[in-house]
Amino acid sequence: MIGISLLATYRGQGVGTQAQRALADLFFRQTTVNRVEAHTDIENVAEQRALEKAGFTREGLIRGAHWRDGRHRDGPLYSILRAEWEEWI
Repeated sequence: MIGISLLATYRGQGVGTQAQRALADLFFRQTTVNRVEAHTDIENVAEQRALEKAGFTREGLIRGAHWRDGRHRDGPLYSILRAEWEEWI
């Protein structure tokens, strides 16, 4: 699993969207995978927007997926398929 983390000064500038697109691009160009998945915390609305802007589709919610702040938290599941990625390259 890989992820991104942005310093506060870079948030809200499209950097997260660019990073998600770059990661998907890397996986699809360098491997034969058909699908790239992304997970985030339910309260990380900015990351959810970035994933959607990067072409990912929200598929559902993974209950109790993350341990944070002393408790299990739900996490939205996103994905992008190779055919979808090929439409925006």
